[in-house]
Amino acid sequence: MKISIITVVYNGEQHVRDCIESVLSQTYSNIEYILIDGDSTDGTYRIAQEYKNRLAVLLSEPDKGMYDALNKGISLATGEVIGILNADDMLADKQVVSEIAKKLQSTNADAVYGDLNYVAPENIARILRKWRSSKAKPVDLALGWMPAHPTLYLKAELFKRLGGYQLNYGSAADYELMLRFLYKNRITSAHLPMLMVNMRNGGMSNQSLKHRYAAMKNDYAALKHNQIPLPLLALLLKKLRKIRQFF
Repeated sequence: MKISIITVVYNGEQHVRDCIESVLSQTYSNIEYILIDGDSTDGTYRIAQEYKNRLAVLLSEPDKGMYDALNKGISLATGEVIGILNADDMLADKQVVSEIAKKLQSTNADAVYGDLNYVAPENIARILRKWRSSKAKPVDLALGWMPAHPTLYLKAELFKRLGGYQLNYGSAADYELMLRFLYKNRITSAHLPMLMVNMRNGGMSNQSLKHRYAAMKNDYAALKHNQIPLPLLALLLKKLRKIRQFF
């Protein structure tokens, strides 16, 4: 089973090396690693070029943002399964992709997701929050549940059948895709109960109150579009579920 992992990056020279090396150190041998750079103006592309012989695709060109770049990567992927690893993030240990493959093969699920730690940007040993996921049914998404997007690995045929990331949802494009796949189209999924990703704390939806308000509006639009029965309730529960990540 070939697993394609896509990293998109723009001006990420500070952390992109950690990200790349976490993928290249995996014990699983059949990985197609795709790196899409948005025409960075810092040293990101120079760092990526150091690894070009071990990357299946290395592309640097302007794009319309993170999700446009992800769609480019998906269109270039040839694996049976596609996962996303943000340029600030790292696979938690060398066995992660092997365990993903085992879970997909044993369950024949359309998707696998797992657990994630939010870590301090300059000290990844310092855990700020823990996202511990669980087995879930499609109806749980209407109750505010969602998997951690950086841990979600999806069969590639889903993108051909159900579409990619929709750019009109801003920072909620990943949430909209998960609602579309898991709730609206009822794909099958399995929880892999292991720490899969260490994610540096931050993100474009948390940069300011203005960004957070825009993110909530986009979340609501995604819920409405995918016919969640009580979108305001789902949005409230989604926010409340985050509280336990701090304890």
